[in-house]
Amino acid sequence: MTHPDAPKPPAPPPDEVAPPASLPKLADFLCFAVYSANLAYGRAYKAILDELGVTYTQWITIVALWEQDDQTVSGLGEKLFLESNTLTPILKKLESLGYLQRQRDPADERQVRVSLTPAGRNLREKGGQRTLVQASGLTPEEFKTVQKTVSRLRDNLLKHAEGER
Repeated sequence: MTHPDAPKPPAPPPDEVAPPASLPKLADFLCFAVYSANLAYGRAYKAILDELGVTYTQWITIVALWEQDDQTVSGLGEKLFLESNTLTPILKKLESLGYLQRQRDPADERQVRVSLTPAGRNLREKGGQRTLVQASGLTPEEFKTVQKTVSRLRDNLLKHAEGER
């Protein structure tokens, strides 16, 4: 036992001080779990996407057009949660690769419509059937549950953010 009058050792430098136990650690943050899972998905998809010659954002754009071809840029942006200034360069690149075409809507010149070319539709056969369900280590039922839960989380956060504007 040290004597109460004994000199105290110097305090450690600030970067060596442990955070109080009551503060959450990085691993406790759901936002970090989602963020890092997104990065892991990017790594897992890399080989597939490299073979197809597209980025992940280009890929999900094509997938959204498989689901509903010939849609407006604004509608596609809403579906992908992308602003026009982010989506337009992606569309231009996919158009230059021959996977889609953009044209003004004859009924409303202010709107640009996007549709897949035959090459864009053929990407489905080339790589569209590959999924990472098995790589996730989840059962198909767990995978579906997680996907629905994360989607609900996203939607709730977007509602919250819109309510604070």
